Amino acid sequence: MSTAKDLFIIAMEPGPERAVGQGDLSLALAGAELIDLVGAGAVAVDDDRIVPGGPPAPDDRLLGEAAAELVRQPPHERIEDWLWRRGRDLSSVYQAALEADGELARRRSGRSPFGTEHVEPVDTPARRRAVDRREGNEPVLAALASAVGIDGGRSDEESGPGDEAVTAVVAAVHDAVMELEAVRQRRTIENAAFANLWRGP
Repeated sequence: MSTAKDLFIIAMEPGPERAVGQGDLSLALAGAELIDLVGAGAVAVDDDRIVPGGPPAPDDRLLGEAAAELVRQPPHERIEDWLWRRGRDLSSVYQAALEADGELARRRSGRSPFGTEHVEPVDTPARRRAVDRREGNEPVLAALASAVGIDGGRSDEESGPGDEAVTAVVAAVHDAVMELEAVRQRRTIENAAFANLWRGP
């Protein structure tokens, strides 16, 4: 399992935290893929640019797709641009892949057969591994989870991801999520102003 799949699974876990927005999660998933590609030696990070390395082609299908989308000619793509490009609707892609693999199942809330349908992780070795990583405050997963509002209970004193390239990716994910939130707030204000204009005095 990849870091992105682990992140998606813990984002789907039932819990008291606010629901994770699809846009936020998509950006973080793109960041998780990039971190795994760095770990596999498929890319390096030079300042804020993604520099493709040699193969190895990842075993994971979605990571392989991510590697195939890398910009290989200079000037190489900025991390932030990658997050927005690769992250477009990425949470839906991961949901479909995990459902197909039997890692997620659709459930209805309440006892009614007409209750709202949602997806939940199935109790599989992959889910247990993702939960273990989260409960162990594994730094990379904890940092990405924090970016989308999942509090893993990690204190500020605890170490971050450590690796410079990974730290740069995590910082870019945080910035992109904050930018997305700013866009949402601006739209909310604009929509409210528009509604007030039509209502009149």
